[in-house]
Amino acid sequence: MPDATPVPEATPATDAAAPEASPTAHASRTPPATRTPPAPAAPDATPVGKQDPPAVAAARALGLDVRVTRHGPVTSLAEAAAARGIEPRDIVKTMVVRRGPDDFLFALVPGDAVIAWPKLRTLLGVSRLSMPDAETARAVTGYARGTITPFGARVALPVIADASITGRRVSMGSGAHGVALGVDADAMLRALGATVADIV
Repeated sequence: MPDATPVPEATPATDAAAPEASPTAHASRTPPATRTPPAPAAPDATPVGKQDPPAVAAARALGLDVRVTRHGPVTSLAEAAAARGIEPRDIVKTMVVRRGPDDFLFALVPGDAVIAWPKLRTLLGVSRLSMPDAETARAVTGYARGTITPFGARVALPVIADASITGRRVSMGSGAHGVALGVDADAMLRALGATVADIV
């Protein structure tokens, strides 16, 4: 059977506080609510009483310069990028790929791209690859789909990254909804011992 191409998932996030209305404004003059794009969130703005996800500590333990960003709810890749103040291509998706029974790996691809399965099969020297379901992916990584990251995963899986993510800072999943983990891509790939290749 042909491999299914995964569709990028929107990144859910925590609610952002709405600005307070002016005390002098009259109720009858209040304009109707309109939907506006989410404003970029400030990095490392951790609300009081909330702790960073374990993936953040795992990334810092590897010597990486990590910037944590929390942002409001988003419904698309474009909104997620706007909320983080970056381009969609700078969001890197961590995909769990199965190449055999109990044999998995991480594939890192830009947010606006999908895995080119023939390229990845050729690179790995296999004739078949597949995507595990959400439950299996969580059992392997310890993370819910939409938050998966190589950092602090339950099992240290091999990492294959598309060459297009190198040479810049990127935004990754953090293992928690609504929290983004920003790192230098080249430093991250070295720390993870990733194989870098053309896979999109």
